[in-house]
Amino acid sequence: MARYTGPSCRQCRREGKKLFLKGERCYSDKCALDRRAQAGRPTVPGQHGASRKKVSEYGLQLRAKQSAKRYYGVAENQFYKYFEVAERKEGITGENLLRIVESRLDNIVYRLGFASSRKEARQLVRHNHFTVNGKKVNIPSYLCKENDVIAVAEKSRQSEKIKSVVEACGARPVPMWLECDKSNMTGKINRMPNREDIDIDVEEHLIVELYSK
Repeated sequence: MARYTGPSCRQCRREGKKLFLKGERCYSDKCALDRRAQAGRPTVPGQHGASRKKVSEYGLQLRAKQSAKRYYGVAENQFYKYFEVAERKEGITGENLLRIVESRLDNIVYRLGFASSRKEARQLVRHNHFTVNGKKVNIPSYLCKENDVIAVAEKSRQSEKIKSVVEACGARPVPMWLECDKSNMTGKINRMPNREDIDIDVEEHLIVELYSK
């Protein structure tokens, strides 16, 4: 499946909820989902969006999967591979799946407040702005582990772009499972997240049901 390059707000409208794909815009009155809701206009995109009726069981499962993929910006093939890994691990498969996607480097960068969105985090990672345990890593899908230290690369700390992003995201709370030092632009994974630490609005058991068919 190719990477989606269309309007980000259209994805939020399709899922009927905020996926926080555009950073600070999602929290402002410019949010397309909020503006359409306030104007009484249909949020689901497409010519027949307003006339869509009851959703089937399969439809609910599909929407859960699509929502999770869009939250994290993961393509179908990669997401299914994560599911296969989650299925082999001990514990609850759905929670294992969310724990895996949460451990992606681009998500960690976003969670630490070093990017305004996961999309921006992916771009910054690809441009060699971050290190993991002192080594440069430019793969957004790199899976971090407990006790890994993620930091802004030394040469990038003087970048006005990085400074402005860190300052703009300074008020955003950092999850309890992460430790962040904004002054030194470093972060650490103290432990892997539990389900209650993951704040995305997705019913992961529906994803498991869909992939288990």
